[in-house]
Amino acid sequence: MAKSNKTEFVPSEHLLEVNDLQVNYGVIRALKGISFYVDRGEIVSLIGANGAGKTTTLHTITGLLRPVGGQMIYANQDLSKVPAHKVVSMGLVHVPEGRRIFQSLSVYENLRMGAYSQKDKSRIEENMKLVFSLFPRLEERKKQMAGTLSGGEQQMLAMGRALLSDPEMVVLDEPSMGLSPLLVSEVFDIIKTFRENGKTVLLVEQNAKKAMSISDRVYVLETGSIIKEGKASDLINDESIKKAYLGE
Repeated sequence: MAKSNKTEFVPSEHLLEVNDLQVNYGVIRALKGISFYVDRGEIVSLIGANGAGKTTTLHTITGLLRPVGGQMIYANQDLSKVPAHKVVSMGLVHVPEGRRIFQSLSVYENLRMGAYSQKDKSRIEENMKLVFSLFPRLEERKKQMAGTLSGGEQQMLAMGRALLSDPEMVVLDEPSMGLSPLLVSEVFDIIKTFRENGKTVLLVEQNAKKAMSISDRVYVLETGSIIKEGKASDLINDESIKKAYLGE
């Protein structure tokens, strides 16, 4: 009898567990069997150079790409065949690189779009209040067209919109890209408040030093493989990490 290639589902004690994940782009193996986990209440960062496979990992977890091997378990459910539009209703939301807001809609309308899968009106209002408390500028500009916001305000809008889906876990792809140093610090402070409000965070970020400063644990990707992992407080003092990613 031919051996089955199907991976047996094994329940996980972690909120997210990725085992031996393999992804192809055409004939190129973009992810070469990576494994990692994220526990509830953690901030975990994936760092690495351009082309290392960080965004590919996020796109696969959230259903935008399909793996050719391995397993992804979120809240004890197999993500491998879940379509992207259903991942949000499972409590897992993706804030993509480049923000991708609805430019011709108002700030408030963009935020409401984040709640499209929510039925509980009182919960939507609670989350709207949370967003406005985290991002007071969005409340000030709620009637303004989103396309007229600054880059930093658009990033805040993308993050706020994600919170309107009432997620347990937020996946952030390059949230500081293109922002001034002052706004970068503000964005990272806000990511910390996500955890304070009960969210788990998986972060991909080119600014490795900032990412490690707020993370519990870090995985380092290089050409589709995880080459190092550990507590952020340990890796931030690792000489090879300092040289390769921290400019020290």
